[in-house]
Amino acid sequence: MIPFKKLVPGFLGLSSVILSAGAQSQQKDKRPNIIFILADDMGYGDLGCYGNKVIKTPNIDKLADEGIRFTQCYAGSALSSPSRCSLLTGKHTGHTTIRDNFCQQGGLPGLKNGNPIRRMHLLPQDSTIGTILSAAGYKTCVINKWHLDGFNPGAGPLDRGFDEFYGWLVSYETSNTPYYYPELRFQNRELTVIPENENNARGIHNSDLSIRESIDFIERNKQHPFFLYLAFDVPHEPYIINSTKPYDSLPLSETAKLYAALITHTDKAIGQLIDYLEKNNLRDNTLIIFTSDNGGAIQAPLEELNCNAGLKGHKALLYEGGIKVPFIVNFPKEIKGNQVKDNLIYFPDIMPTLADYTQAKLPKHTDGISIKPLLEGKEQITDNRILYWEFPGKQVAVRKGKWKAVSVKKNHKLELYDIEKDPYEKTNLAEKYPEIIKELEREIKKAHTPSPYWLIEGEENESN
Repeated sequence: MIPFKKLVPGFLGLSSVILSAGAQSQQKDKRPNIIFILADDMGYGDLGCYGNKVIKTPNIDKLADEGIRFTQCYAGSALSSPSRCSLLTGKHTGHTTIRDNFCQQGGLPGLKNGNPIRRMHLLPQDSTIGTILSAAGYKTCVINKWHLDGFNPGAGPLDRGFDEFYGWLVSYETSNTPYYYPELRFQNRELTVIPENENNARGIHNSDLSIRESIDFIERNKQHPFFLYLAFDVPHEPYIINSTKPYDSLPLSETAKLYAALITHTDKAIGQLIDYLEKNNLRDNTLIIFTSDNGGAIQAPLEELNCNAGLKGHKALLYEGGIKVPFIVNFPKEIKGNQVKDNLIYFPDIMPTLADYTQAKLPKHTDGISIKPLLEGKEQITDNRILYWEFPGKQVAVRKGKWKAVSVKKNHKLELYDIEKDPYEKTNLAEKYPEIIKELEREIKKAHTPSPYWLIEGEENESN
């Protein structure tokens, strides 16, 4: 691995005059580089560009100012594993292999906080963004959090289509402790020691380590078009960081200071990555997308920092606060800046969109659409289709146009909201519009396919 000190801004003094070798070689292949940045449990209202008045995020805000900020983007789920599965496979949770963090049967058994659980993992037949982009000639890499291996060590990123991996796996518990200052970390298939963090030294934060690995990957692969999936841990609890600057003097709880500092620290790290791209003349032809895997968690200072922007619910619930997320697209070469779009989009759209940009071949079945025309300023109707989410047998939600039907408790009737007039889901209109409920109930039945890992009463025979 190339030492980080050789990669920081300023190490190429002639970059402003002479194109780097990487940029020169990429003149032969006009397809864009792609960096997909995923936050972990970041609420819709955690960024300055989405209205936060306390948390400082100047670099992410600049990406939004110089690109497109979407106001109606939805994650693939309200929890990490199913949301990431939806993101990487282009399917909604009525069709995905992973539909909840834990499964009822199948998968593999393990422990979480000492309690026995089962987790499902991505299967070999699950085509991922890594699978299709690698086949299209891209160099592909996952940095940091995978969370799709369950307890199966044979279901990591290298087993599911990606060329390189630097991070931690659920299936190797020791690679994920302590959370933000890891002593052990995978470099591809080798579990290695991080010297700066040996013996709980807390010498390098996970976000900085992830940026170091990202720059190293790009530096070695910039002669090819590349896809970097950079999945930070921030701001997932536990909230651990050495310094809470610049929030020390503010009248905030300790939790709020730590939470805000984690986000601001990671924003600074993202700025270092962008600076590297600029100094290597890679910036203009690099498509950058920033989003979060789900809404803010109940452990977060939701009210104190307005993490979910007043939306109902939080992580693990299919109300807006659990699935509505920030979504920023920045591509200097192709996308005009200072745009705000309210089109309905969600995670299953990512795979078709990236396939469109890279000329990659999609698998036979995806649930999303390419929003490349929308990003390029063309008219595209995305709002009258069905967006779907489920935690099998426990929660379900469907969105069509302005209408959203949702139930967050087992066997409870659907609630109905007009999201255009009532984005905070305060007024349940189910009794007023029974015909809309019936229509959306039909859509729910069509969207859900039985899964052998999450059995619902009456489906046992169908799923076998």
